[in-house]
Amino acid sequence: MNQDQQQSSIELLQAEWALLRAALDTSQLSVNKCQAIGNKGLYTFEEQESFDSLTSKFSRASDIFTQKVIRTLWILLHEPFMPFIDLMNKCEKMSIVQSADQMFEIRDLRNQIAHEYLPDALQELVPEVIEISAHLNDNALTCYSFLLQRNWIPQSP
Repeated sequence: MNQDQQQSSIELLQAEWALLRAALDTSQLSVNKCQAIGNKGLYTFEEQESFDSLTSKFSRASDIFTQKVIRTLWILLHEPFMPFIDLMNKCEKMSIVQSADQMFEIRDLRNQIAHEYLPDALQELVPEVIEISAHLNDNALTCYSFLLQRNWIPQSP
């Protein structure tokens, strides 16, 4: 990778990181809203929309992290591409993510959400999404520290 390609990849990574931060911030707002709704027998249409919004935002943030940020970071490291399981295990060893196991949970939950079509099924996933969202944030913070050490992104205020 020449200097121009390296710089271009760093700029791409910075743009993807900004997308991830925005996705995580809006996802956290949905987590807070859904926690306030709580667990009850029947939900209003608006409450169901809040659950749907949370699961969509979680999936989006997860995809941005794993499919954009991690992949671009991997290119900058000049590492060969590998299956997700191997990638996350190596990322954990390199302190890019906090826990490969948590990343597998995040990926599995994201896949569950993608294949659930009934509103009731999504509602059942909401407590798990709320819990696993904290893992997504923790792993993103670990990645942020790695990116700062490499001077690939500026420090956030």
